[in-house]
Amino acid sequence: MAEQFDVIVVGGGPGGYVCAIRAAQLGLKTAVVERDRLGGICLNWGCIPTKALLRSSEIWHLMHRLSEFGFSADNFKFDLVKIVERSRKVSQQLSNGVAFLMKKHKIAVIAGEARLTGKGLLQVTKDGKSESYSAKNIVLATGARARTFPGMEPDGRLIWTYREAMVPQAFPKSLLVVGSGAIGIEFASFFRTLGSEVTVVEVLDRILPVEDEEISSLAAKAFAKQGMKIRTSSTVDKLEKAQDSVTATIKAKDGKTDTLTVERVILAVGIVGNVENLGLEQAGVKVERTHIIVNAWGETGSPGVWAIGDVVGAPWLAHKAMHEGVIVAERMAGVKGVHPLDVSKIPGCTYCWPQVASVGMTEAAAKASGRKIKVGRFPFLGNGKAIALGEAEGLVKTVFDTDTGELLGAHMIGAEVTELIHGYTIARSLEATEAELGTTIFPHPTLSEMLHEAVLDADKKALHI
Repeated sequence: MAEQFDVIVVGGGPGGYVCAIRAAQLGLKTAVVERDRLGGICLNWGCIPTKALLRSSEIWHLMHRLSEFGFSADNFKFDLVKIVERSRKVSQQLSNGVAFLMKKHKIAVIAGEARLTGKGLLQVTKDGKSESYSAKNIVLATGARARTFPGMEPDGRLIWTYREAMVPQAFPKSLLVVGSGAIGIEFASFFRTLGSEVTVVEVLDRILPVEDEEISSLAAKAFAKQGMKIRTSSTVDKLEKAQDSVTATIKAKDGKTDTLTVERVILAVGIVGNVENLGLEQAGVKVERTHIIVNAWGETGSPGVWAIGDVVGAPWLAHKAMHEGVIVAERMAGVKGVHPLDVSKIPGCTYCWPQVASVGMTEAAAKASGRKIKVGRFPFLGNGKAIALGEAEGLVKTVFDTDTGELLGAHMIGAEVTELIHGYTIARSLEATEAELGTTIFPHPTLSEMLHEAVLDADKKALHI
């Protein structure tokens, strides 16, 4: 007889393991099926190891500014092998941490690949052997993988996805990054800071296209100043591989083409959901453009089958998946007062140099909504802590509804803005108004003071510009 659970979560990434933990906390007998490593892409091949890599590049950048801070050193160099090793150790530590959390909450971990085989039934296969399990609720949290295009398939040696870019065997002297979303720009920033000649190609008319246009423009200027080459309104039509290089044919919007030869190429052109071989069609689970269709509560339409995280679509963010996991667990357990996910309150962060972060509507989107708006801005150059840190380039921007005082959106570029954006995210969650934010006391000297000043500036009341 199949082993029975209240909840089986398929996928041990951020959404999956958090969903399992919350379900276990609520007294449900819970299991997680994982085919690879606990923590999923985020902990093993995404969010966490890339931040470890970027930390190394930040240190390298600071080492070249030693004289500004009263230091001197000669002949310093980086060791790519050790940089990658540290990144992998950080990843392993956190993956082990998830395993500990599973044990702590008495969550069964089942290794293998899962497939829906009937109502409440799941078959898990590992090394050719299959076991059956049953559950009142099955949560699909299978994540996503890098999108590829015909003729530009990654080969793991010359043409990389994020996986190969994270563990390079040798440092590429030249690099082409196809796509300027968060993944592409983070890798472009890492390799450029360490000295690679980097070119970024973006099909749209600006980089970081989901960000506010003003922030996107400032980012492009900062990257260009660093020596990064950016080609917008362009596509890569063809990649031709040689023994140790790749020649890309790049087509501009006006139809003109030219070629660029680089040592390596990183493809960062979006992701596709992992929906294959799950038995979705037989179970009545609908899929559209490689993503599972769900309602506001994560229900698939097939009774007892839920889905969360990257496999259900944008925004493809770990913290969004975690929040969905909690919503689904609490909904299954009958917790009262659970609210569906509000996508407009999900912050986005890009850990390039300088960092970029945002939440809510861009200025353009706010105007397009028909609201009467006002915008506040405060430059890093007006902040004492930023100047003391030697990080005086950046901007904090706020967008308010003029009539109600609602904070519609906030956008930032500069040092540590990924650590600052939560202030505005909390404000949006609490429905704080411009007046309430304006009378809030921020500590001095801190970077967070810029959040206050950017609010005040919306009414031309900023104190330090």
